[in-house]
Parts: sequence; structure tokens; C-alpha cells
Amino acid sequence: MLKYLMKRSGIYLIMIFLTTSAGYFLAVSSLKPAVLEQEKIPRPTPEQVNASFRGLGLDPEKNAWERYLDWLGGILTRWDWGRSPNGAFVNAEFADRVLVSTRLFIASIILTLIIGVALGVYSAARQYKVQDRVITSYSYLVHILPAPIAYFLVQLGAIGINEAVGERIFFVTGISTPGIDPGWPAFVDMVAHYAVPTFAMTIFGWAGYQIAQRQYLLDNVNADFVRTARAKGLTRNQAIRKHALRVSFIPVAQSIAFTIPAIFTGGFFAEAIFAWPGIGLWSIQAISLQDVNVATATLAYGSVIFAIGAILADFATTLVDPRVRVQ
Repeated sequence: MLKYLMKRSGIYLIMIFLTTSAGYFLAVSSLKPAVLEQEKIPRPTPEQVNASFRGLGLDPEKNAWERYLDWLGGILTRWDWGRSPNGAFVNAEFADRVLVSTRLFIASIILTLIIGVALGVYSAARQYKVQDRVITSYSYLVHILPAPIAYFLVQLGAIGINEAVGERIFFVTGISTPGIDPGWPAFVDMVAHYAVPTFAMTIFGWAGYQIAQRQYLLDNVNADFVRTARAKGLTRNQAIRKHALRVSFIPVAQSIAFTIPAIFTGGFFAEAIFAWPGIGLWSIQAISLQDVNVATATLAYGSVIFAIGAILADFATTLVDPRVRVQ
């Protein structure tokens, strides 16, 4: 297993390097921060702009290949991902943004997977009954409802609860209250800020897992190996739990590779609506601000998260599928 994981990691490192390098060249050729700088009032001269950017390692007078070599050399020798046009160090801001996104998404990822799979099994075991129709109908409705509208509805619900109680129990924006005392008050404040976005992303996120798990499980409920298990004395629920569920979970486990990076890097809707300054929102802002280094760093981060998700999916497949043997 260790040899397999090392081999896969090596392959993904090459993929990450190629993807990030291609992204850097694309960003350098399409993002022009010097143009935005020259639109300021009072307008600086081109010489002033070039001198300012040269000090930040963003010299617009160099060609793309020269800038790439300087940027790559900084990463390999100092792990320095460069600076933004406003002078901020990408490394420092990147660490803060990743921490915010991890806090925001890690609980919802776990809850989404557990609840989605559990409800998929529950609805499949009660096919065409009221419970199945209600759960599955909700899941399809969630797929139709755009994420910004869904999150906004949750915000309105939290505000309604606060107004009904007469005090603010839940915070609908922000990550913490300025000036809060450390210890228990800080913990309570964190939970109050964390509850609404986590609840929103969970109840609108497990639908895909529920639909997939239900469909895959129904495809295997009447399979020969399940009927054989029941002929040996197992009840229907026991045959489903011990045999059909394991096989039907294989494609769901493989989808983890695509779900994790999509949540982390594509969660800018949640970060924007709930005012959490995470990595997803930062990546969108980088494009609007013509920030080459930030755009490339977030691309590299997305590639790393995808690689981690793919390895986890392979590992989960080997656990649930006895036919798979890692060579």
C-alpha cells in the first residue's frame, strides 16, 4: 500500500507541476495588473509603474519565460510564491485563507458524506414508500435550486429565529466577533458564526450523495449475490447491509476525488454570502485584481486538493471492494 501511495503521489506531483506551470503562463499572458495601476488618480507614469512592480517581482518588461523562471526559482529555493500588486506576500495571506476555508468546509464535507450515504441507503431500503419519495424529491429540488439562493434562504431563516427569540443567537456573516474574550466566550462565538454556513452547506450538499447511493444500491438489491445471501437465511436488510451496500458504495467512494476539490475551491458562493474570506473567494478576487501570483497559487492549491481526493478515493475503493488489490 505504501509503495502504491508513493507511486500515485509521484504521478500527481508531476500533474500538479504541469498544471501550475501552464496556469502561470496563462495568467501572465491574460492578467495585466499594470493596466489597473495606470488607471489610478493621480495617474502614475509608466516608468513609476514598472519600477513599483519590479520591486515586487512583477516586472512587466520581462517576457513570460523570464518571469516564470524567477517565480519558479523563488518557490524552489525559498518556498516564496511571490507578492500581489498591492505588496502583500502571497504565502502569508494564503495560509490565513486556507485556514478559513478549512474551518468553513471540513465539517460540512464530513456531514454531507455521512448523511447523504445514510439517507441513500434508508430511501433505497424503502423504495417508493413515503419516506423514499420525500427524501428523493428534496434531493432533486436541491439540485435545481441555485446555491446563492439556497444559502440566502438559510440566512433569512437564521435572522427570523434571532428576531423571534429577541436576541442574536446565530451570526449570518463573518467568522468572529471583534474584541471577544478568549476561552469559553470565544468558543461560543465561534460556534454561533459557524452554525449557519455549516448547516446551509450540509442540507444543500448531501443531495448528490443521496441520489447516487440510492441508485447504485437499487441496482444491486436484486443481484444474484444478494439473492444467494437471502437464500442462506439473511433477512433483506441484512443482505443489503452486508453485501449490496459494500458494492454500491464503490462508485460513491470514487466520487470523493471530485467532491472535495469542488467544495474547497468552488465554495466562493458560500464564502461570499456568509462573508468568510476563504480561498475560493480569494481566487475570484485575484482575477478581478489581475493578480498573477495569487491566481496561480490558488490553482496549485486546487490541484493538490484534487490529488489528495483522488488518493483517498483509491484508498476507500480498496477498503470496500475486495476484488481490488493494490499492485
